Amino acid sequence: MKATMRFFVLALCLFLLLPGASSASDPLVVEQIIAKVNADIVTMGDLEEAREMMMLDLLQQCRNEKKCAEDLMAKRDPDVLRDKIDQTLLVQRAKDLNISVDSQVSKEVAQMQTRMKITDPEEFRRFIERELRITLEDYREKMRQQMLQQEVIGQEVGSKIIIPRSELEKYYEEHKSDFHRDKESVALQEILVAKRTREGTELSDEELKAKTDGIHARAKRGEKFDQLAQENSDAVSAQEGGFLGYLAKGELNAEIEKTVFSLDKGAVTDPIKVPNGFIILKVADKVSPGLQPLAVVENEIMGKLWQPRFQPAIRTYLSKLRQEAFLEIREGFVDSGAVSGKDTAWKDPAELKPETVSKDEVAAQPRRKRLLWMIPIPGTTTSPKSTN
Repeated sequence: MKATMRFFVLALCLFLLLPGASSASDPLVVEQIIAKVNADIVTMGDLEEAREMMMLDLLQQCRNEKKCAEDLMAKRDPDVLRDKIDQTLLVQRAKDLNISVDSQVSKEVAQMQTRMKITDPEEFRRFIERELRITLEDYREKMRQQMLQQEVIGQEVGSKIIIPRSELEKYYEEHKSDFHRDKESVALQEILVAKRTREGTELSDEELKAKTDGIHARAKRGEKFDQLAQENSDAVSAQEGGFLGYLAKGELNAEIEKTVFSLDKGAVTDPIKVPNGFIILKVADKVSPGLQPLAVVENEIMGKLWQPRFQPAIRTYLSKLRQEAFLEIREGFVDSGAVSGKDTAWKDPAELKPETVSKDEVAAQPRRKRLLWMIPIPGTTTSPKSTN
């Protein structure tokens, strides 16, 4: 249960215990609604929580320099409501698209528990509450909503931004001086065989070794490594066939670096023990120092060309969602992402005029002769007489 909901329940209980609490003339505001977004709401508590999380993030960015964080917060504060509405719309859109990330959430939580080297579930729960100051359930829910937003943006925005090959090549030719490297690099693919599987199952040491050896044997026999990664890897890179990109000397763990740089292109390493299981690496490519070929720096160029188009495309997409949504903003609050021409004025149900009329209004209405002969009488088949 979210913190705001817990506050609501507690406040409501206290309210009901107060003498005369049921009096309609003295209402108690438990949680103020700031915006209505289709079937969901944004409350003052949601905005305060968002500000707290933003300040913690800014303090990290500013290395705990309070003045720096406060200055950045002052610039971002006007967009807090906008961002909250954006997030709500994206989560709602994920539901429309039947997107589910439950398995990814379970996998990420399990990997975090492994990284923290906490084997006891209750101890991990207490760790989350102590370090993040929220319950494990709230932590999972926040992660779920973030992943849903990312999935929607990826499907509805990112996938539709296409950079032509000719544009990549043109950029490479015009910026070759940017792509000289002093060190040798390798392109790697990975398969992570985790002790806790994607489905959340905990493998014994014997099961983990047997599974790892089986996958390793298939890779050594020459089976397609990207397909093996997609089907078996517990790493986030599984969807990309385990591809990790090009890495120069000095960017890897010393032991792994020594191993992969000693292998030829196409070679597969023996299983390497890591804290949460084993990894198997393939040397997909090796590049000497000097001017890097386009294939090596293609992803880097793609990022340079793609990012400037991505942010405007997201804003356009969110504006479209706003235009199609039922959206009301309480007076005194501003949605900095508002769509021009869309009425988002707050309409308080208590102030709406009842759709009723008085007896006097009925009596004052002009009377019209009712042509009863045009209405068939049940149980009869007699046609109306001709007027000719």
